[in-house]
This record gives sequence, structure tokens and C-alpha cells, in this order.
Amino acid sequence: MDTTFVNATVLDVRNGQLVEDQTVAIRNGRITRDLEATAQVIDLHGRTLMPGLIDSHVHVTQASESFAELTSWPASYATVRSTQILKDMLLRGFTTVRDLGGADAGLARALREGLIEGPRLLYGGPILAPTGGHVLTRICDGPVELRRAIREQMAQGAHHIKLTLSGGVVSSMALDALAYSEEEIRAAVEEAGFGHGYVAGHAYSAASVNRALRYGVRTIEHGNLIDEESVSLFLERDAFLVPTLATFDALRRSGAEHLSPEGKGKLDNILELGLQALELADRAGVALGYGTDLHGALHAHQLDEFTLRAEVQKPADILRSATVVGAEIAGLVGQVGEIRDGAWADLLVVDGNPLEDIAVLTDPERRLRLIMQGGRIVKNTLDKENTDVP
Repeated sequence: MDTTFVNATVLDVRNGQLVEDQTVAIRNGRITRDLEATAQVIDLHGRTLMPGLIDSHVHVTQASESFAELTSWPASYATVRSTQILKDMLLRGFTTVRDLGGADAGLARALREGLIEGPRLLYGGPILAPTGGHVLTRICDGPVELRRAIREQMAQGAHHIKLTLSGGVVSSMALDALAYSEEEIRAAVEEAGFGHGYVAGHAYSAASVNRALRYGVRTIEHGNLIDEESVSLFLERDAFLVPTLATFDALRRSGAEHLSPEGKGKLDNILELGLQALELADRAGVALGYGTDLHGALHAHQLDEFTLRAEVQKPADILRSATVVGAEIAGLVGQVGEIRDGAWADLLVVDGNPLEDIAVLTDPERRLRLIMQGGRIVKNTLDKENTDVP
């Protein structure tokens, strides 16, 4: 149903300001300048109207915190389990997500066709890793194997390709261990580019991040141990950093029972190092995406990333990460992440001003009053008198 919002206070995320007393019209799922009468008029009485959120690092098929359990599941079972994860993400206000390992063309198609409910899904297919690397990956050694895998995944509609370029918290590899040679990384970057995609690199240490950026990797996932050289390379290469603080905080608070003793040891200071890296990158003007990297029941902590980043960032900058920067990472500038003519009508109505209090976004049950995705209302708890349907 075409809809017009009146008396809206529009959140201009790009400029970090509120614009009062606005009218926003929706036709055929998109925002339009045409303000002719529509079938439905919703009076927001000054409430904040803002773009839907973008999480640039999710794993929608990882419905368990235990990687051992995940590896034992048939793909069909994991897909069914993912449906609730996707629905919950949408109800938290995330209308677009970028999956960094697990989701595939079938799941994205089911979402597009409305068979299941959830955010717009950008998927990359299996994570690519070398022998001896991470679990839940497709093992590829050498440029030939990498190119073959990337060609297959791009042919299936992958939006991006993820490579593991260092150790990780849940990996048996040390955080400062390196993965893939220069020849392999450059081959992957070239091949992904042939398919109009790009490489996202899992990397923690400065050494792994810096070589990845020099070799053409477009987004760095995690990056908890970056240094000043990293910052310079991000700016020089117009690359993106996607911190994922929520996962470390959630793992620590949950007890991380499924992690090995080595994995638990890596949690000791990884969150603090991540906050330091975030502050360093933010101060220098690095383009920062909003990511969470959660698994199983820990998906419930998806909005905690706002709270954690508020320790070192201003609300306006965090909001940009979860909207316009996310759109840049997704290659969907002008389509998602802001309220503008021609964009998809992915919209949220919230009580309060998130530019002053980021906690407005962390209490969706009470303060997230309406969710619209592609012009379709999926949640509406506004008073009945706010909606006029002739």
C-alpha cells in the first residue's frame, strides 16, 4: 500500500541533523517527491523517521555458538534455523545485511520473493581459507583453486568474496598469524573484480591488514590490531574497516563455553584493543561500517554494537556507519541507508533523538514504533489515531 508520512522529524544521517515537520511519500516501495494523496497517511506527530539500519557483518545461518555443532548440520536444517534469525534482525530495525559466510542464493531468493521475512540479504557464499586455517570454510590453496572457487561463487550471484587473512578468536591460528600469499590474494582480488565483486578480508593484526590493503582487499573485517600505517592505507585505498565489537563482548559475557582454552585466552583484551583501533580509525576519518559477527543465541546482542561504539564515537558517526557507510560497502548508495528520492522505502519510526541518545536504537520493543521495508509495513505500534486509511 502506498503511504505518506506527515509531521515527521526526518533524520538526515549524512549530515547528522534532524529536519522537522516533513512529509515523506512512498510509492511502489520507494521514496518519492510526489506528494499526491495516497491510500494511507500516517501522522508521526513529530516522531523521528530514519532510514533502516545496515549490518555489514552477519552470519545468518550460524544458529549455534558451537562451530562443531554447525559443521554437523545439513544445509537444509541450517537454512530453516536461519529464518528466525533473519526475522529477529528485521524486528531490530536492520533492513539490509551483508552476510560474511553461510548464506547463499536460495536464501536471498526466498527473502526477495517474500517466502520468509527478513532484511535485504547480500551474500558471498562460503568463506575461503587455506589448508590449516578456519573451520566452516571452503579450503582453497593457490591462485588456481581460489580463482575456480570465486568463479563458481560469483556465477551463483555472490556479492563479495571473503578470505581469511589471519588467525581469529575461534580459529586455531594465532591472531597474528598470516594466511595466503601475495600472489593468492592478488589473484582473488582480480577474480572477484571480474565478476563485479570485491574481496572482504578477515584480518586482525596490523601486518595482515596492511598487506591485504596493499594487495587490493576492499573491506577489512575486525581489524582489532591496526596501526598508524593501517590508517594511512585505508585512506589511500578508499577501503573500509568493519569492526565487530559486539561479538567479543557477547562471548565474554556468555562465558564462551564452546571456545577452546586458547580461544578463551584470546578474549582477554581483544575488546579493549578493538575499541582502541576504532578510536584510531575514527579520529583519522577511516570509513567505518557497522558489523556484529554474532552466532547462535548471541544474535540477540546485535544492537549492543551501538552501545560499545558510543564509548569512543559520537552518535552521528555511529549512525553513519549503520546507514550511509553501509550503503557504500553494499554498493547501494542512493538505494538504501538514507531518506532520499528514489531510495527503497526502508524506514524506521523511533521515539526519541538518536543523535543525542544512541540508546534510542537499543530498545526496539519500546522505542522502535514502526518498521517499513520496501514500502511494506512489518511492524506498527503507533496509536490507531495516527493512521488515516480512507
